[in-house]
Amino acid sequence: MSNNGNDAVINSNEISVRDVIIKIRSGARFLRSKWVLILICSVIGACLGVAYSIIKKPTYTATCTFVLEEGEKGGSLSQYSGLASLAGINLGGSGGGIFQGDNLLELYKSRLMIEKTLLSEVKIDGKNQLLIDRYVNFNKLRKRWRENDKIDSINFNNDPTNFNRMQDSIIIDLVDLFNKKILSVDKPDKKLDIINVSVTTTDELFSKEFANKIVATVNNFYVQTKTKNTSQNVQILQKQVDSVRAVLNSSISGVASAIDAQPNVNPALLTLRVPSQKKQIDVQSSTAIYGEIVKNLEVSKISLRQETPLIQVIDQPILPLTKTHLGIIKGIISGFFIAFILTSLILLIHLMYRALVSNFSETN
Repeated sequence: MSNNGNDAVINSNEISVRDVIIKIRSGARFLRSKWVLILICSVIGACLGVAYSIIKKPTYTATCTFVLEEGEKGGSLSQYSGLASLAGINLGGSGGGIFQGDNLLELYKSRLMIEKTLLSEVKIDGKNQLLIDRYVNFNKLRKRWRENDKIDSINFNNDPTNFNRMQDSIIIDLVDLFNKKILSVDKPDKKLDIINVSVTTTDELFSKEFANKIVATVNNFYVQTKTKNTSQNVQILQKQVDSVRAVLNSSISGVASAIDAQPNVNPALLTLRVPSQKKQIDVQSSTAIYGEIVKNLEVSKISLRQETPLIQVIDQPILPLTKTHLGIIKGIISGFFIAFILTSLILLIHLMYRALVSNFSETN
């Protein structure tokens, strides 16, 4: 009984494999019988590939590479923590974890950074223009807006905070397009702090200027954000130093004026010395306060310098940029094989469909 069952399974497997081989051979014979049609479609595909290679504009890729080194957070400044605390200075670092990991890469793709870059003015071909105007012009977007959206004129020269709904909508669409197709930000090695920023468009000068500008924009924003707290402390202490210095100067002038008012004071008349002595006390107290605030200011400046990250550009895009273009030979080969494969698949699907319809008709 068991041997008969095994024989049945083996026979079933042999039949199924045999059927598959038969069907493959049948399909191959069917395709050979349609070789003229397949060849015609493949030649048409090759012609379309040539047309595409001629019509398709070449793209230019600008790549900017830089290295990022984080600033120190306190460390050697611990000895000054007691002194700095008198002025309310926090030497523990500012915004230490804001841009750790891949957050800096995502910052490049944010709407704020791309919008700032697009609205930046650069000099191209000896003429100052906004990057967004350059992009709109070489992509002929104004003509498309005029035909599809009935927009006769639109500009981006005004304050971004005062943009209308249409301007904001265009900016949002451009940001989405740049993130999907134009702007690429990555770290070639996850263990290193080297970052590559690439921009690919059909305008060589735009790619170069946009890559340089977005790197400068994001890096400046990054440094300002990382050092914001300590920078504010420096500004506050600087104002206090200037204010105390003004009071000290006024007190010194007051002492001189009091002495000048009584140049030959009678030693027996002590009350005549009171005004000058009061001014001297003011000078001494102002001097002590001024000295402490200056110390705190210098400590805060040291902290600011240590917290400021080092961003060093390694490679900047230079002309001519890397050019990507589908040549005529590649267009012919690609178009031929794509048309060959698609035509063969369509014919096989049609053959399978006819076989299924025929089996269904016989069953009924």
